[in-house]
Amino acid sequence: MSPKVKSLDRKELVVKSLEEIGRRICGQIENGEFPWIEMKSRSTSNIFYSPELRQYALGEKTIKRSARVVSHLRPFTQMVWTAYFVRELIRQRKTSTLRDVYYSAQAYDIAFDDQSESDNIITDLETVIGYPREDFNVFPEERSAVFGDLTIRYTVPGYENRRLNLTSHPDGMMIGPALTNAKFVKTTADKVIVIEKGAMFTRFIEEQVYKKFNAILIYTSGQAPRSTRYFIRRLNNELGLPVYIFTDADPWGMHIAMVIISGSANAAHLRELTTPDAEWAGVWASDIVNYKLPSEKLSPLDIKRLSELSKDPRYKGGIWQREIANFMKIKKKCELEAFSRYGLTHIVDKYLPERLSELGA
Repeated sequence: MSPKVKSLDRKELVVKSLEEIGRRICGQIENGEFPWIEMKSRSTSNIFYSPELRQYALGEKTIKRSARVVSHLRPFTQMVWTAYFVRELIRQRKTSTLRDVYYSAQAYDIAFDDQSESDNIITDLETVIGYPREDFNVFPEERSAVFGDLTIRYTVPGYENRRLNLTSHPDGMMIGPALTNAKFVKTTADKVIVIEKGAMFTRFIEEQVYKKFNAILIYTSGQAPRSTRYFIRRLNNELGLPVYIFTDADPWGMHIAMVIISGSANAAHLRELTTPDAEWAGVWASDIVNYKLPSEKLSPLDIKRLSELSKDPRYKGGIWQREIANFMKIKKKCELEAFSRYGLTHIVDKYLPERLSELGA
């Protein structure tokens, strides 16, 4: 789907896709068949990295879930109910969380052993119809935020056409369903700065980084939730804003950046959660040396993770292999907050302008 498709149109397309599943199942039953649903396999053997898409994707292998097979009856029933439930969410213009879906099933005597089972069925449904759960109005718990000169217009019921500037709250605005689906009205920003850590996000707001660097600030709270990754992609695609990602200097920080850029194997069935042209701007292993930052030794688990990343096709680019090699050479890691050794504003006064200039921002 094109990111320029209107939100309402997307909802209509999702409903049509869900209703088509229902019509096919009814038709199968009327024809005397055991009803079945086919989808692409999400097994690791059917996941590959696509250089063209610049993300993981699913291959051509498919699986069939049929009521004819006793072991398939449970997940088949769960998926049919989930399709019905999310259709009703869209039709009634309501939202739900992953946790809420799990509990709502109990009201219909649909049994899930735990939330991970219901989450997996939702992912199956995404795979069947080709739309992310956010288009079903199903979201994770909110935990990321945004701050900057961006005026949005709400589209959610009760708030339609209300406008809000995202500098309105000094702690930033939570990136929830209402904000994710809002229309972008206007901005003076010319870039997006993504920050892994909450303390640094707050510091950047206090130091008015959004004004000094003409930026929209995004806080990911570690691994960015899917709604946040979609929001970042929208800022890049719809407003043409380049994206710069700042994480801790360790293999886990590298991975946080890469998931924003190239996605994950878990979301290989989706196409609208990546920002391929975003850049990992630091903190790099080489920064630990060049800026003489306080650091810790890499743990055996860190080194194992670096070895895994070095073999991952997403990390074949120059900067990734260069910094993996630097990590392995110095055997050290550090956090974004390490710049505070030189004063509370050092990262804003020195590191940020130097790095953004280096990247041509």
